[in-house]
Amino acid sequence: MNKKEITIYDIAEKLKLSPSTVSRGLQDHPAINKNTKQKINDLAFELGYRSNKFASNLRKQRTNTIGVIIPKLDSLFMSSVISGIEKVANNAGYNLIISQSFESQEKEQTNASTMYNSRVDGLIISLSNETKDFKHLDMFVDKGIPLIFFDRVTDNPLTTKVVIDNFKAGHTATTHLIEQGCRNILHITGNLTRNVYNDRLSGFKKAIEDNGLALTSDSVISNTLREEDIRDCLENDILKRKPLPDGIFIANDFAAAFTIVKLKEAGLRVPEDVAVIGFNNDLISKVTEPPISTINYPGKEMGESVARILVNQLEQKENTSITSTIILDTELIVRKSSQKR
Repeated sequence: MNKKEITIYDIAEKLKLSPSTVSRGLQDHPAINKNTKQKINDLAFELGYRSNKFASNLRKQRTNTIGVIIPKLDSLFMSSVISGIEKVANNAGYNLIISQSFESQEKEQTNASTMYNSRVDGLIISLSNETKDFKHLDMFVDKGIPLIFFDRVTDNPLTTKVVIDNFKAGHTATTHLIEQGCRNILHITGNLTRNVYNDRLSGFKKAIEDNGLALTSDSVISNTLREEDIRDCLENDILKRKPLPDGIFIANDFAAAFTIVKLKEAGLRVPEDVAVIGFNNDLISKVTEPPISTINYPGKEMGESVARILVNQLEQKENTSITSTIILDTELIVRKSSQKR
């Protein structure tokens, strides 16, 4: 048998107080005597009273929840972003509903609909690789619900987003390989629909051009960056090339780590034969042999920044109609995988 839910009326009856006095006492209202507050809270605890946040929020037309949609929670970068968002949101009195699109536009659409129907106060989103149609986000805009993009963003200038300078980061990573003496450099990247990979590719191309090196159709491979695709492009293409690339810039650290394993299995030395640099500064980059040079992606800072913007909009400290793009700094981290010199 389910026990009866305790209400403020039960507490009021036992203490011979008015329900309004009990309600204000539970909310620590300054007009209620300190001793009375103590009696109210002690009895509430004893009886197992639970505040009906749902009813309270319904009256305020707020749920104090923020929706977060991410592609996958499978990297140090993304978990750091979530940590940053949660820190700022919780400090401001908001809870998170987190969902993954698993790189599927259909799943992202379903998640967005669920968030909307759950009446989230605002939505933070990093787009899936498949997403090309953004109509599923129109309902948030039409309803005046703040919508903030991070990392993988739309190119619509009328949106608020937090990103890094992927072009600069791609240029920096490639320039580092060139400075180590690499002249035949390959770039392995992800889905070029997304800004993060497309901008890194542009930075790669510009660094090649700036240093007078050759750029051919074989200089770039675009795939999912999953293990099976990295294995396939290595075994059926890269390792059969003559000459082999002497440097490889890979758009994430997991793919870089797997590439190093396959290169060593083929009898090649890293970095002496092939220098490798990854991206993200995930934990795996520190524990491979050799450790992987990479670009540090400020995930926690990005999460805090995007949450702060959203909370300010929700608290009406910022106008939701004013859009902006926040660009965070990255850092080149040099480890043994790229140190030819």
